[in-house]
Amino acid sequence: MTQSQRPHFTLLSIAVPLILANITTPLLGLVDTAILGRMDGLHFLAGAAIASLILTQVYWICGFLKMSVTGLSAQAKSKPQAQAMKPLLQGGLLGFCIALVLLMVQGPLLNAGLWFAQVTPDVAKSTSAYFHIRIWGAPAALINLALIGWLIGQQKGKLILLLQVVVNLINIIASLIFVYIFDFGVKGVALGTVVAEYAMLLFAFIIIHRQYSPITLHKKWCSLHQLKPLLSLNSDMLIRNLALQFTIAFIILKGAQFGTEAAAVNAILMQFFSLIALGLDGIANAVESLVGEQEGKGDSNGLRSQVRIGLFWSSIIALLYSLVFWLFGENIMALLTNQDELIRIALDYGWVIIALPLVAHWCFLFDGVYVGMTQGKTMRNNMLISTLLGFFPTYLVCEHILGFENKALWIAMFSFLAVRGLGLGGHFLYNYGRFRAINTQ
Repeated sequence: MTQSQRPHFTLLSIAVPLILANITTPLLGLVDTAILGRMDGLHFLAGAAIASLILTQVYWICGFLKMSVTGLSAQAKSKPQAQAMKPLLQGGLLGFCIALVLLMVQGPLLNAGLWFAQVTPDVAKSTSAYFHIRIWGAPAALINLALIGWLIGQQKGKLILLLQVVVNLINIIASLIFVYIFDFGVKGVALGTVVAEYAMLLFAFIIIHRQYSPITLHKKWCSLHQLKPLLSLNSDMLIRNLALQFTIAFIILKGAQFGTEAAAVNAILMQFFSLIALGLDGIANAVESLVGEQEGKGDSNGLRSQVRIGLFWSSIIALLYSLVFWLFGENIMALLTNQDELIRIALDYGWVIIALPLVAHWCFLFDGVYVGMTQGKTMRNNMLISTLLGFFPTYLVCEHILGFENKALWIAMFSFLAVRGLGLGGHFLYNYGRFRAINTQ
């Protein structure tokens, strides 16, 4: 392998396991759906789906834990072992504290979700049964977010893949046992997930303990002064995630107002967006770790090189996605629905699924760059600008002036993604020679 090929191989050696790990999550969802879908009553599947959605949204918003720890971990990779472990210990402590708050407010959280869903009593009962079991996995789930972020920063993609595969198998087996042997019903599926979440935490602890010498937890690491950089970064990431989530929720809820067909089409298009994320997230995560490592070293030349390599592979993945969607888009839709009329309507949005990877990969890639550099304020400001000056003005013009209705949402989505990518890309080009390594002492 030549010197010029080695950086490309390094990125792919991190990205490919992460992409494979991403793929395991929807596969697990399919198994859970199959178990719930064979129970005596549709309300079990519907209730579990609503409860899972509530928790997924909360955990997704708390994804700032993963993002912040990834950057800090990557920057500390070349530092002494104790410093490398510091982001994990601090992130895990913060995740545990957030989980305690979630446990204390689980009642109001569930009630808010049921209020928005407006479901029947049977579905509400199933939702409550699933939620009140699954919520007890919150401490493990949020600590695992910090853990995955730390492992990404340490460039342990293969270990993440191993953990995901083993834990998902445990989840499937535990759910089958609790449902079909102990007859726990919908609670059994929730309990299987909780067992898997704690199993992942246990396995990761054992592996990390064996690979790293025992580290003494310095009390000063838990002081407010020491936690301040992490808390500040997380607050910026939280605002960023809320703005992103608000935009996606607006598309789903506003689309529903245009009628059942529009809502169904948007659901299909969102699945294509999820497929795109499987690949582009893997590249972005690899870039996070490699850029963060160069930032920690204060090597601006190495940082720029990693960005160029990441952009190359992100572009390749995006082009492959667009090609596959162009050639097989209708076939993929046929896997998602068997309703010919819905497929016919969705094909009218073919330009969306073909163009989406080409526009989206820029913001995925540069999100990874700025996570690695732990520049939370820049990411926060860029997301707010993209939402307030990119998405909504475009939507208002396309809907209220041009009358595009549901298509206005997707044109606005393209504007949102483009402003995100151009904003961070432009900021990078303007400031690439003036990066300063963050002091993690």
